[in-house]
Amino acid sequence: MKNCNTGDKYLGLTFDQGHPLLFQEVKTGGGFDRFLENVVVLSAGNGSLSASMKVEKIHVNRGGALHGGMTSTIIDSMSTMALMTYPEVPSPGVSVALNVSFLKAVPEGQEILIRATTDKVGKRLAYLTVDILNKSSGDIVAKGTHTKYIGG
Repeated sequence: MKNCNTGDKYLGLTFDQGHPLLFQEVKTGGGFDRFLENVVVLSAGNGSLSASMKVEKIHVNRGGALHGGMTSTIIDSMSTMALMTYPEVPSPGVSVALNVSFLKAVPEGQEILIRATTDKVGKRLAYLTVDILNKSSGDIVAKGTHTKYIGG
């Protein structure tokens, strides 16, 4: 998929009017991406993606805050979706490196904002960054970098 086109699908998402909306397959298709079922994509295109998500019980650790593994999943999946909106990307590729810095806790019930950006696309590698913010405070709660092998 080169751009967001109506009817295109990726990661259980269907693209409608240029913006990806969660598709029913994410909720019912099983697999790890089912944990992203309540992500709402706000905008996507030209290698960037903005989304929001309410932190639910299924997303938290024993301390009642957003689990580090869930944070990593968000960074992995949302950066890949941002990459897929970048012009002329041949495939979603495979992860080479994923780095996450956890800055603040997000308690259950809070909403987060996700901002994913494609920083550079080369012949074989793509470099992506993601910031996760607490929607109510605006504080950055996690930062991630993602390197993907995209072929070549």
